[in-house]
Order: sequence, then structure tokens, then C-alpha cells
Amino acid sequence: MRLDERIAELEAENARQREQITALLARVHDLEARLSKDSHNSSKPPSSDGLKRQLPRTRSLRRKSGKKPGGQLGHPGETLHLVADPDAIVEHRPTVCSACQTPLAGEAQSEAPLVVARERRQVQDLPPIRLHVTEHQALHVRCPACQQVTAGVFPAAAPSRAQYGPRLRALAVYLVAQQFVPYARTRDLLADACGARLSVGTLVEWVQQSAETLEPVEAELKVALHCAPVLHSDETGVRRGGRLAWAHVASTVQLTHYAIHAKRGAEATEAIGILPGYRGVSVHDGWKAYQAHTACRHALCNVHHLRELTFVEEQEQQPWAKDLKALLLEMRMAAEYARAQGLACLPATQRTDFRARYERILRTGHAANPPPPQRPKQRGRVKQSATRNLLERLWLGQEQVLAFLDDLTIPFDNNQAERDLRMLKTQQKVSGCFRSAAGSDAFARLRSYLSTLRKQGVELLNALQTLFTDTPLYPAFA
Repeated sequence: MRLDERIAELEAENARQREQITALLARVHDLEARLSKDSHNSSKPPSSDGLKRQLPRTRSLRRKSGKKPGGQLGHPGETLHLVADPDAIVEHRPTVCSACQTPLAGEAQSEAPLVVARERRQVQDLPPIRLHVTEHQALHVRCPACQQVTAGVFPAAAPSRAQYGPRLRALAVYLVAQQFVPYARTRDLLADACGARLSVGTLVEWVQQSAETLEPVEAELKVALHCAPVLHSDETGVRRGGRLAWAHVASTVQLTHYAIHAKRGAEATEAIGILPGYRGVSVHDGWKAYQAHTACRHALCNVHHLRELTFVEEQEQQPWAKDLKALLLEMRMAAEYARAQGLACLPATQRTDFRARYERILRTGHAANPPPPQRPKQRGRVKQSATRNLLERLWLGQEQVLAFLDDLTIPFDNNQAERDLRMLKTQQKVSGCFRSAAGSDAFARLRSYLSTLRKQGVELLNALQTLFTDTPLYPAFA
């Protein structure tokens, strides 16, 4: 082999090795980035962080309020007070004098010592819990004129020979759907607390019955959310029948709707029926299924951006990310101040200044993260880094990122939906997966009802009792 041929062969081999090294370095960087992500610098939930606290300690995005810990000045507190009309009074009278040991006889005896003062202490406790049984008797009465016997009519609450009433049913549904107590433990609790010997099948039947009663309520709830000016949307994975399903939430400050569907994307949003044709402001995390609905205006959750920028700042060591985080937080404070002043949007000069600074920082970020080179004969789009993708999203989606500056009714983040979804994750931790689609649908409908009532300050147990009567309580949809 000639020398020039050998040199060409070695150069080709070196080129191939350089490509392999570049690919391996990129792979190592990607794997290290995955290991470095947790709930404070990505969209991963806190439950994925594990029990080991990372070093350095994660820093919250919240700022200190300056208030001291504990109850604040003017807080009414929850102190237990004496009641004016106790249910029972027990007198504790001394029997002998503590000084001379003279017997202190009762008031009924002659020359008895008088009570000169009374010191009060009260014990507030539950009464002995037992089922209160009401027997309904239908009387058969003979007419004195024609001798016809007419029978009385039993109330709707007593359709059979023996049954449980709406209060116990409401408590059982409340424990399952609101407090996430599993069916078997709910059965045990009711047996130990009040002697109600129930089966798990009975509890499942009550949950299904209450969910069926709520079907027209859910229909009106979906209509109200479809007409809301600002709508929060999010989704999270749940287990149903041993498979992955998705819990979808659409909510406002006063309303909540949950739906559990086998799919995460457009098929699910179409089946739920709230987002299709929606014309308000849709606040979400940028998931493509939400972006597909074009009739509405979109606003992106900036807390997600703050977490991603934290990752770029800490792991990539890029200063522009820290500057952009500070700017977004400054924008949020300015929006909150303007909202407190009763303004509809930020002043035009302030908005212009914010946008100019925003674009200037993003240009710095683009300069620090140039696009990857297009290799010869490569088809399709070249894979970019996560930082580069974030920069493009913040630049191309600027109107959605900064929508809260133009309209102060639009929030800075999507925390409303995330808070509403947190309860479903709690249910999964406590009770495990859903066994069937019917059970998950019933739970979602009940949670929609209970979450909406809780937001509106309605007492849940009393509301659940109405589901087992002829007049179910409807939330306020206006």
C-alpha cells in the first residue's frame, strides 16, 4: 500500500472516530441532564425526587413574604370557647372543709354551707355514635261510611323493608370520593364507628348511584367551563385496570371538571367536549393537544419556564437564563401591582420596555446556543438541544408567554389546574389504581362536583345527602 493511500485511510478513520466521539459526548451530556432533573428544574413531580435530598438544597421559586411564622395579626384563630347552653351539667361538690374537716352537707339540709362561686370547665366530645332508626308504619284505615280499607303511603326514603338513610350514604361517598379512603377501609370505619355492617358492593353501588344523579350537573358544569373567559387545562397519568390512562382537568377559580380517558391528546379533548370551539383564553403548559384548538387565545404557564430556566442556569451554567428568570418574576410583580390598582393591563411604555428586554436576553441565549450543523445528505430536521428548543419556544411563542402583560385577567401560571390535579395524584397514592372505567368515571364526576362545591364554600356532606333525595343541590354556574 502506498503512503498516500495509507494517509487517506487513517484520515477517514479519524473522521469516523471524531463523529463517534461527538455522538458519545452528546449522549453522555443528555444522560447527565436527565439525572440532574427534578421537580425544581423541570416538570417532574415532587414525588419523583425520592427520599434523598439533593445537594445543594433545591431553592424554591417563591419569595419571602416578610411575615413571621404562625398566625398573623388580626387572624381570628380557632380557640375552643365555652358554650352558653351545655347539653349536661355535672356538679363536683366538696364533701369536707379543706381547713377544719367539717362536713359540707348538701343544700337541702338545714344550715348547709352556701355555694359562693361556680368555676366552669367544659369537655366537648362526640356523643356515643349509633344508627338512628326511624320506623315508618303505613296504617290501613277502614272507612266508616263504605267500609273500604285505605292504606297509608310510605315516603320515598323508605322504598323497601329496611334500608340505610341518606346521611349514612352521604358519609360513605364522602369518605371514598373526598377523603380517598379505600372501599374496604370505609366499610371497616363505618362498622367500628356506628355499627353499620356494609359490604364493599353496597358502597360501590352508592358511589355509582350518586354519580348517575350528577350526570345533568356535569353537563351544566361543562357548558359553564366552555363559556368561561379564562380556562386552565392540564393532565396527568393514572392507572386504570392495570393500564396507563390520563386524568384531564379543566378548571377556573370557582369550577372544576375532571375526566379520565385512555388517551392524552386530541382524541381525549374532543371526547370531553370542553375545549373544542372554546373562544376564551386557554392557559396550559404548551402540550400540543391544547395548541390544536385554534378558536381560542393561548397563554403558557411561566412556572414551567422558570423551572426549565433554572436547569439551564444551574446545569448548563448559562447566565442569560438567570437574567430571564429575574425578568419574568419582575413582570409578574408588575402585573400583580397593576391588578391591585384596578388596571386592565400594564401601561404601554412598561410593556414595550419589558418586551425589549425579553427579546434582548433571548438573543443572548441564541448566541450562546447556535443551531447544530446540518450534516451532508442528512434528511429532516437536525436534533437540537433542550436549551435550544426552549429558546425557540420562548421566542416563537412570545405572545403566549407574555399574554399576562396585555390582559391582567390572564394569570402568570397554570397553578390552578396543577393544584386541582394534585388531589387525583393523592388518591392514587392512598387507594391505588382504578379497577374499571365505570369506577374511574364515577370518581371523576364526583370529584368534579365536590371540588366545585369546595371552591364555592358549600358544606360537602349536606350536599351529598341531597344526591339521595329528590332535589340534588346544584353548584352556582354563573
